[in-house]
Amino acid sequence: MEDNEVSYPVYSPASVIGIFSNALKLNATVNLIYLKGRYAFGGGKPYGNYYYDLLFSEGDHTSIGIRISSLLRSKITNNEIYTLRGFIEKSIKNSSIELRFVVDEIVQQEERSISEEELQKYTLIQKKLEVGSKDLETLIRDKMLKDEKIKVANIYGNNAIVQKDFSEGLDVSSPYFDIDNYSCNITSPTAIIARLKEISALDHDIVALVRGGGDRQSMETFNDLTLSELFIEMKPVTVTAIGHTVDETLLDKLADKRFHLPHDYGAGLHTIAEKLSHERSNSRALLIDEVKKDVTKQFSEQVETLEKQLKKKNEEFTEAQKIYKEQSEAHNKTFSDQLKVRNEEFQKLQLTSAKQLEDIQKNFEEQQKQRLAEMESYKKEIAVLHEKNVRSAINEKTASLQISLETLKQENTRLNHEARNSNTDYVKIIIAFVLALIIGFVLAKLL
Repeated sequence: MEDNEVSYPVYSPASVIGIFSNALKLNATVNLIYLKGRYAFGGGKPYGNYYYDLLFSEGDHTSIGIRISSLLRSKITNNEIYTLRGFIEKSIKNSSIELRFVVDEIVQQEERSISEEELQKYTLIQKKLEVGSKDLETLIRDKMLKDEKIKVANIYGNNAIVQKDFSEGLDVSSPYFDIDNYSCNITSPTAIIARLKEISALDHDIVALVRGGGDRQSMETFNDLTLSELFIEMKPVTVTAIGHTVDETLLDKLADKRFHLPHDYGAGLHTIAEKLSHERSNSRALLIDEVKKDVTKQFSEQVETLEKQLKKKNEEFTEAQKIYKEQSEAHNKTFSDQLKVRNEEFQKLQLTSAKQLEDIQKNFEEQQKQRLAEMESYKKEIAVLHEKNVRSAINEKTASLQISLETLKQENTRLNHEARNSNTDYVKIIIAFVLALIIGFVLAKLL
């Protein structure tokens, strides 16, 4: 039995991956090749002085990994078209073989040209942003609170079968909606425009374009500029559910609400209606909640207003403090400067006054000395003059008395002579005696 057993090779997972990896020996993996595409940055940090980014094809979202040095990466601008030269390297991760392009040289950078169509699309998006989007949930809420049905117009393609997907998604919330289904050639912008103009004349709350899928080329219908411009001008809430989850068309960007699939569209309406239905079941709580929201909003607005006013007042007060501080500092500085000048002037005045006072006192003392000297001089002169005058007077009196004495002597001699001659004349003797006494008295007074 053992001789008849069949033998077969046994491989490990690593050996299988190694076999296939070694089998991928193509010219592109051993030679330098050129790649062209839109460069997209990957992670922000380099690993081992290399960055790991992506290079996308210009026509779709297919990409290949890029390994590039920090020096070459510094010359790259994100989302620009480049032609790169390099080689393909392989890396094995578990059971998959990953290809990566290693950049050796940046050959060329192409200038991105903006077409007229892209400019028009950009203008429509800007117009939509200016007009603003209508809120689907707010519309449904208002209608349900008024017990009114929401009127919906769904546009499908001819022979479409996605109405069932929409209805399954809407589920039990269908009583809240009045739904009208319209059909047209969903791949023709002209047909859709005609149907939208027809619906615009009717009173619908929601208008939706619903499509279950299809080839990628037919998606260009929903990038039509004329259709997009009409879509913006629609009064109802506009909705798209055109079946592609990856691609985003111009109508998806311009719609008030976008759903990927018809079922998602119905389920979205159901979710909103169910949520509002639960809210309506407790109307008092809803009313209280609304009142709270209004009060809270008013209170918040008042608080915000007061905070703004307080902030403004604080800023004004801070500014006033700043101005007051600056003015005070300037005033104090001016006052200090003036006080300093005044102190210097006062000190100078004190020095000058003290000097003047000292000079005056000195002059006064000198004048006093001069006056005292003059007084002493005058006293001496007066004493000398007095002495001279006294002496002069004495001399004069003495001379006069001497003359009188001489005269008396002569008269006495004469009288004596006459007395001798006439014996005794008593009267003359008495007179002579009296005169002698008078002269003696006078002399005694003068001396």
